[in-house]
Amino acid sequence: MMKSNSSSQQRRINGAYFTSVISISLVLFTLGFLGLILLYANNLSNYIKENIGFEIVMGNGVKEADIIKLQKHLDTKDFVKSTEYITPEEASRRLKEILGDDFVSFMSDDDNPLLPSIDLRFNAEWANNDSLAIIENYIMQDGNVKEVYYQKSLVSMINKNLRKIGLVMFGFSLLLLIIAIALINNTIRLSVYSRRFIIRSMQLVGATESFIRKPFVVKGVLQGAISAALAILLLLGIIETLRENIPELKLLSSNNALICLFGAILIGGIILGAFSTSMAVGKYLRMDSDKLYA
Repeated sequence: MMKSNSSSQQRRINGAYFTSVISISLVLFTLGFLGLILLYANNLSNYIKENIGFEIVMGNGVKEADIIKLQKHLDTKDFVKSTEYITPEEASRRLKEILGDDFVSFMSDDDNPLLPSIDLRFNAEWANNDSLAIIENYIMQDGNVKEVYYQKSLVSMINKNLRKIGLVMFGFSLLLLIIAIALINNTIRLSVYSRRFIIRSMQLVGATESFIRKPFVVKGVLQGAISAALAILLLLGIIETLRENIPELKLLSSNNALICLFGAILIGGIILGAFSTSMAVGKYLRMDSDKLYA
């Protein structure tokens, strides 16, 4: 009879542990999925900003060697992501693709009114109006440059909208993080609750608090690690599915960023598992015997 009761209690403890692992995995998966959205959103933001650029129109009669010299000089600057030298012939060809032959039939290769230019793209952190104004003034100091063209209103609108979206997502992420921590803490408390009598039995035989707490914390760490691993596997499945169905996402993917995200999930799961378990065990270590039956 005693063996049957002991077996039944062990099954309840194992069941509570399994349920706890699954619950924590789902919470970590939700957090990880949000992190994945934020990661792709940040990469998309950088991609948009890095496609903001200048068209540096050179003066009439400027030698090609001087244009290439300026291009190489710009390539050495921190704010530059890429540059492209566009000859008058290339500019004419692109204009024909946009407008059609009928609209540019008046132009001939020998009498091309289009000027050579340099198409410049910026690194994302420089793609804002204040920085672009400084860079524009710097470029205009070159006597061979006739004009620097970019859409100031478009740059302002893009940065304004990206800032709003970022603030909304940050607020939502913070709220979800608080909810997730509360859910994980509550789940682990329920898991420890099923072993509250074991804690009291250990106290009665004279075990110290640190001795009682240690195996529970170790199990909490293991619980958090297993839950995090399951969450990461689910996220990998989601990522591969999205990449197969939306190939464009590969442009926004960063393996280093994904590794950091998965590392954060693993470390977060371990820390939350250890901390919540320690707090829950401490609660039952200080609890009166009468309340254990509540």
